[in-house]
Amino acid sequence: MIEEPYRWVEAIANRREYIEAQLASGSPITALGYGDGILFLTVGQTRQKIFEIYDRIAMGAIGHPGDIERLRMAAIELASTEGFTRSAGDVSLRRLVHYSLSPVMKSAFEQVYGPPYLARMLFAEVGERPSEDLFLRVEYDGEIATKGATYAQVRQDFAVLSGTRQSGELMEAFLKSQHAADASFEATLNSALEAWSIGHMSLQDSDSNELPERTAVVKYRQEQLANRGIEAALLERDASRAIRFRSLPDTELRSLIND
Repeated sequence: MIEEPYRWVEAIANRREYIEAQLASGSPITALGYGDGILFLTVGQTRQKIFEIYDRIAMGAIGHPGDIERLRMAAIELASTEGFTRSAGDVSLRRLVHYSLSPVMKSAFEQVYGPPYLARMLFAEVGERPSEDLFLRVEYDGEIATKGATYAQVRQDFAVLSGTRQSGELMEAFLKSQHAADASFEATLNSALEAWSIGHMSLQDSDSNELPERTAVVKYRQEQLANRGIEAALLERDASRAIRFRSLPDTELRSLIND
């Protein structure tokens, strides 16, 4: 019996290592708040990674397509049920994540004889003003990070999601110095693309722990966009709109990219 706790801890450690390896190549996602809403952005070739959840809430995710879809549908069902039994205004991202999704993912991760969720998710809820925007990152083990940081750190107007911790930290370091909540849509778009490029470059070169030169970032972005598409969506701040979530076409965005 003395060995049982050790075996469980060892199994959890092995499970964590396996999941981290599976998620390591996931294309980064950025969510940036600005005057008119929250911009979600990633760059890819095939699978969709950005989704509407409910009214003011959207989600980006990396991981196994099947697990992402299961979690997406669970989030939609929970939010819809809450909205139906109470009201749309009562649907809260914090409640959705803290009391529903996070416990489910934590339980699946710790039940070592069952499959865990191979997914890492980024949620955002748009507020009436930028200071009321909420960003929550949810890990495969149910851990939650708020505003892309911890409660002890300064509030951020953005959040990122990537396959490795190092990649995410570099993206955050760039956005801390470059992004402002009062930026225009064009400036926000370009910051999101550069942050994605920095994160993706880090995934290709895990030995690098410094922000690359901007010329290198621009060159890398151009190379990647030559054979990949921009996937982006906007959570609009305008409360008069019946639908807040709007997908943004690749062709519309490319004309706004700075050289």
